[in-house]
Amino acid sequence: MNSYELSRNWFDWSFSNPELISPNHSALYFFIIEHCNRLGWKEKFGLPTTMAKEAIGIRSYNTYIKTLNDLVEFGFIKMIEKSKNQYSSNIIALSNFDKALNKALDKALIKHTTKQVQSTGESTSSIIKQRTSNKEEIPKTKKELILDNWINYRKEIKKKLSEASINNLRKIIAEKSEECVEYVIQESITNGWQGLFWDNYKLKPLVNKSVDDLYAENVMRQYEENQRRNDTTGRT
Repeated sequence: MNSYELSRNWFDWSFSNPELISPNHSALYFFIIEHCNRLGWKEKFGLPTTMAKEAIGIRSYNTYIKTLNDLVEFGFIKMIEKSKNQYSSNIIALSNFDKALNKALDKALIKHTTKQVQSTGESTSSIIKQRTSNKEEIPKTKKELILDNWINYRKEIKKKLSEASINNLRKIIAEKSEECVEYVIQESITNGWQGLFWDNYKLKPLVNKSVDDLYAENVMRQYEENQRRNDTTGRT
């Protein structure tokens, strides 16, 4: 598990449990991740109380130890050995958080991204109208709007696309059907993926069709093949 996965799990959980968390929890948890990273991702490591308090700006020992114990109770930290006093280190380990998440944050981000695209489109449209008051405005195609959705989604997850990547995507979607572009981009956003998997669209018909539909198509293909053979035989 890497820093990104730990961060994603934390915010998925905290978004679903806002009544349990405070800024202190996020600050301490991410300092622990950073500390573990600098130690070469040791399985178990010491967390010096004074250093941790100074790093996240907590002065009270009681506040600090309550925050740390909360992270243990939430399931993000394992307490290996408690410190003997407030001046020594607790021995802890990062937990592979495995509680079921309902992906509420993913749904909220997708909804926000869609609204942002609409808002951005409206504001951009307003600017264009002001600059080209005597010219006819050229509206974006649906495929371009869907691509804007993907571009904004990547910004939301802090994985902004470069101009070169965006231009390359424009060339790709120009050769794809509108249905294909919408299916692939929506699939990646819904699943929280960072990439687009165009081959998944080829599998879509097989997933959506029933056994009866596939059987009927097979019968029709055999019928058409027999017709072609009969026509060939008749000519000879």
